[in-house]
Amino acid sequence: MAPGKPDIRPSEARLRLLTTATRIFYAEGIHSVGIDRIISEAKVTRATFYRHFPSKDDLILAYLREVHEMERETVDAAIADNSSPVDPLLAIAGSIAQNIQSPGFRGCAFLNAAAEYPAADHPVRQEIIAHRQWFLDTLSTLMAQVHQETAEPAARHFVMLRDGAMAAGCLFDPAMVSDTFLRGVEGLLQINAERQSTEPAG
Repeated sequence: MAPGKPDIRPSEARLRLLTTATRIFYAEGIHSVGIDRIISEAKVTRATFYRHFPSKDDLILAYLREVHEMERETVDAAIADNSSPVDPLLAIAGSIAQNIQSPGFRGCAFLNAAAEYPAADHPVRQEIIAHRQWFLDTLSTLMAQVHQETAEPAARHFVMLRDGAMAAGCLFDPAMVSDTFLRGVEGLLQINAERQSTEPAG
């Protein structure tokens, strides 16, 4: 490596810390989990922790960004694998339904974090808003291919269906919740596709 050139290889210790935090924060909540436990379960020293994450908030932000990247990869794959207007949206809904029925499901990581960080100016809250804006913008772009004029409200409707399903999936039968969610998305897409088909050609 040339002198002065930073080593960009991912740190194994940082990866262990982030993996450990992601697992515990999602399963048990953020405020209830202390740094000492994460250090212990990740099997690193306190100095190593602070070298990678100057504060717990820095670790929390990294956790949320990690979850964001995982969700973004799923959405990008759904878009890449489906070319018709409605199929990417159905694929995204399908991945959400699958997540709801997965072992260890505990709702939406971002909604859970929002409940613990109500202050609008907190960096964690801002990270949550940024993620949700990305998701809404992505859905709006996809909905525009189904029906341009109603793309934004339809995308908001999809997000609300998703939020409700993610919350209900922790409280009721996940299979029933997933089925209800998918039926809602299918109905939403059908209505907007019919609007598109009945409009006169420009």
